[in-house]
Amino acid sequence: MKIGLYFGSFNPIHIGHMIIAEHVVNNSDLKQVWFVLSPHNPLKSSNTLLNEYDRLHLLNIAIDDNERFRAMDVEFKLPKPSYTITTLVYLEEKYPQHEFVIVIGSDSFTNLSKWKNYETLIKNYSFIVYRRPGFEINTETTKNINYELLDAPLLDISATFIRAQLKERKDIKYLLPHGVYSEIESNKYYL
Repeated sequence: MKIGLYFGSFNPIHIGHMIIAEHVVNNSDLKQVWFVLSPHNPLKSSNTLLNEYDRLHLLNIAIDDNERFRAMDVEFKLPKPSYTITTLVYLEEKYPQHEFVIVIGSDSFTNLSKWKNYETLIKNYSFIVYRRPGFEINTETTKNINYELLDAPLLDISATFIRAQLKERKDIKYLLPHGVYSEIESNKYYL
C-alpha cells in the first residue's frame, strides 16, 4: 500500500493539518496518510511543546473517524531529536509491504538541504509537496528530486497562532478538529 507520511509536531493538531491530509489523500494515489508525531523537531525550539503523549492523544481524537488516517508514535521510541531518515528506515523495516511517500509543505521542501542525510532522502524517496505562500519551488534545483506538486487549500492559521489565542483565553473551537478543543479546554493545555 502507498502511504503518505505527514511529519509534524502537531502542537496542537488543527484543521489546517486535517485539510491538507484530506486533500493529499483525495488527490493522489496514496491510500492512507500517517501523521508521524515528532516529539522534538531538531529545526524547532522545544520550549513551547505540549507533552508528546498529550499531543498524540489530541491527534487520535482528531482522526478518530477517518479510516484513511493513522496516528504514529514511532518517533517516541527512536533517538531524539527525531530525524526523518531514521524514521523512514525504521518504518521500512517494520512495514516492508508498504511504499512510503513524504508529505511536505513547500516551505520545508525548499529547506531539504538542512535535513540530516538529505541526499539519501531525495535519492530513495518521493515527495508530495503542497504549496505554501511565499515558498516557490525552484524547478532547476529540484529537477533530480521525485516529487508531485499539489495546490492544497490552505488556511492562514498555525499552531503558534492557536497557542497564542488559547493563552489569551480566546474561543478558537472552529480552528480545531471536533473534540480537540474541548479536550484542550478541560485539561487547560497551552495556558
